[in-house]
Amino acid sequence: MTRSTVTTPPPGATRPQAHPGAPAPGTPLGPHYSRCFGCGDQHPTGLHLKATSPDGTTVVAEFTVGEAHQGAPGLAHGGVLAAAMDEVIGMSIWLFQRPYVTGRLETDYLAPVPVGTTLHLRAWCTGMSGRKAYLEAEGRIGSPDGPVAVRAAALFIEVGMEHFAKHGDAQAIIDEHHEYEVNP
Repeated sequence: MTRSTVTTPPPGATRPQAHPGAPAPGTPLGPHYSRCFGCGDQHPTGLHLKATSPDGTTVVAEFTVGEAHQGAPGLAHGGVLAAAMDEVIGMSIWLFQRPYVTGRLETDYLAPVPVGTTLHLRAWCTGMSGRKAYLEAEGRIGSPDGPVAVRAAALFIEVGMEHFAKHGDAQAIIDEHHEYEVNP
C-alpha cells in the first residue's frame, strides 16, 4: 500500500505504548455504543465486530460478510469493507483512552470478498504527533494468516468529548458512556 503524506507519520512522531488503564491482553473490547454500525450488538444489519487486543496497542477482530453487506451479487460492498477498516482502526486508537475521529481513510482492495467469508482484521498505530494519530489495518480472508483482501491507512484527530455531545446524541453518550469507551 502506498500511503499519502496525509496518512504517513511525520518525522518525530512517536509510537504509542500501551496505556496503563488499557484492557488486559485478550479481554473483549465490547461495543462503544450499542447501535453503532461497526461494533454495536443492537444494530440489525451492522458489522457486529468482536474485538480484543493482544498487547494493548493492536486490535484484532473478525467480521463475517452477510447478505446485507453485499454490493455486487455475492460479494462484499467496498464501502462496507471500508467501514470495517474504519471501525477496527477506531478500536485500536480507543486503546489510548482519548477520543478521536476519522480525518482521512485510504483503502486498498486487493481481492474480492464473497458473502459468507470471515475477514480477520488487525489494526495498529504507526505514530502520534500532537492531536494526530496515524494508523493502519488489514483484513485477511479465512484466517489471521490468510490472504490480504483489504488494507487501510488512516489519520485520526483527537477531539474533546464535547464534540460528540454537540454533533451527536448527548443523552446516548450519557446513557452508554463507559469510563473510557470512546470509539468514534
